[in-house]
Amino acid sequence: MQPTNTADPAYFHKVVDCQWACPAHTPVPEYIRLIAQGRYGDAYMVNWVSNVFPGILGRTCDRPCEPACRRGRVEEQNAEKPEPVAICRLKRVAADLKEDVVPRMPRPLASNGRRIACVGAGPASLTVARDLAPLGYEVTVFDSRNKAGGFMHQQIPRFRLPESVIDEETGYIFALGVEFKAGYRIESMKALMAEGYDAIVVGSGAPRGRDLELPGRQEAAENIHIGIDWLASVSFGHVSKVGKRVIVLGGGNTAMDCCRSARRLGGEDVKVIVRSGFEEMKASPWEKEDAQHEDIPIINMHVPKAFVHEDGKLTGMTFDVVRAEHDDKGRRQLVSTGEPEVFFACDEVLIAVGQENAFPWIESDCGIEFDKWGLPVLGEGTFQSSQSKVFFVGDAAFGPKNIITAVAQGHETAVSIDLMLNGEDVNARPGPRTNLISQKMGIHEWSYDQDPSNDLRYKVPWANAAKALSSIKIEVELGFDARTALKEASRCLNCDVQTVFAPKLCIECDACVDICPMDCITFTGNADEPQLRQQLNAQANNLDQDLFVSTELKTQRVMVKDEDVCLHCGLCAERCPTGAWDMQKFLLTTAKAGSQLNPISASAERMPV
Repeated sequence: MQPTNTADPAYFHKVVDCQWACPAHTPVPEYIRLIAQGRYGDAYMVNWVSNVFPGILGRTCDRPCEPACRRGRVEEQNAEKPEPVAICRLKRVAADLKEDVVPRMPRPLASNGRRIACVGAGPASLTVARDLAPLGYEVTVFDSRNKAGGFMHQQIPRFRLPESVIDEETGYIFALGVEFKAGYRIESMKALMAEGYDAIVVGSGAPRGRDLELPGRQEAAENIHIGIDWLASVSFGHVSKVGKRVIVLGGGNTAMDCCRSARRLGGEDVKVIVRSGFEEMKASPWEKEDAQHEDIPIINMHVPKAFVHEDGKLTGMTFDVVRAEHDDKGRRQLVSTGEPEVFFACDEVLIAVGQENAFPWIESDCGIEFDKWGLPVLGEGTFQSSQSKVFFVGDAAFGPKNIITAVAQGHETAVSIDLMLNGEDVNARPGPRTNLISQKMGIHEWSYDQDPSNDLRYKVPWANAAKALSSIKIEVELGFDARTALKEASRCLNCDVQTVFAPKLCIECDACVDICPMDCITFTGNADEPQLRQQLNAQANNLDQDLFVSTELKTQRVMVKDEDVCLHCGLCAERCPTGAWDMQKFLLTTAKAGSQLNPISASAERMPV
């Protein structure tokens, strides 16, 4: 193997598994250390620079960082069910316990005269606005609803996400000078383009829920509802009760929100019925667990066949029981078991089987190209449409995803707009800023705590079940208190504090090999990667994580380190008699619009972290 190019920012970034997995690349270990120090405002601002909505995401994020967390891999021998650090819920701690952060928000530059229109006030559009407003752009956000937040406000129930949290974090954006035109529906792209905006951002989401055209659908329509529309009606107070027997169709997070909301609105017999297997459901594992915790059964491998009614009054549904079969290429097909159809009685049905994009307000002759699935044709990584001044972002760009993905796309779209309006190539993407700083304070002292706790993951406390189920507005999860947050933060392995190796200083004494608790350091003859992975002290079988390979040493061997299971404990650096090993903190900040002049990036650099 060739020596590892540690000058490439992507190498050490990938070692910080949680940050690498986060679409917005939030520096997770950095803010967790700040929480452990009780510096909640600092931790909040580190989050705010990356993910814009720390309080919202601390309650609702899909948590791609947590399955990637190294703690879950290295703890396999210590726990029956290894669990990652509660990264998402620690984010909420920073939001809940922070001091007033308004004085730390960026101060916008003078107007540069360029006007930006954002259609939709969801997380993607608001991220674009947040990034561009401090640079002097005049940003106007339009939304047909009277409240900002998009699906965060309309479709996520208040028992998961209080309205006050949404108002606070969207308020920070409007305080930057962003104009919000609430209750203003855009009816025509041509008309909007004629208003002379320098750029238009379409962040209108995926507003149309998929329907199920089954026998009985039209006759019993009064008691059959599209899930996302029903959730919005609940959110705005148009729906305040539900039938006692409710069936929710679908296996995603929307279905979980529907069934849990129905329980709080009077549903006594609420069940979720899905056509797939339980493990194949798209809902996050914790969302399924939360539903089951509230005594909501999830019935899988049932394909809906018909809505049963008597004179237009819904009485139930019939289902075909199926099993999964896979062909030679691993493709799954659902096949009927041949059992008799199953009938479930119900008073109402909520359909949550997916969402679709809908752009009835965009004329076909306005120069915007769409593909056969009805999605806009966009430049790779730029979010620019075939109409150069129009950009699509979030669910409107590639279909339904999640909040953190929408935020990440919002950052990239803001970069594209800023490049375009400054006469630069939108495809020439600016790189991230990185720092690699030694943490050495003495021979055996470090500027961080490299002795992580052996505690298992702490559980987030819940409100009393009877009380929580009595109201749609009582928040279920209570969040960590400061003491528990400290304990949970202490489980972090500081993966961003990198083990950096200087081959010229190495005398090949093998002291680091002897002391490494994970057997992840090996001095060996070089070879091709597959062979090298097998000849290490502990075989490196996770191909997703790179090997750290040094240049050739004096004995013609190389030092090889398996980054996959390294604890970042610093024992190798403490034991090394020549200082060939050092612990250096790696900090990566993704590029934002405006690059060196961006007040948001600058505010991150001013933070005392």
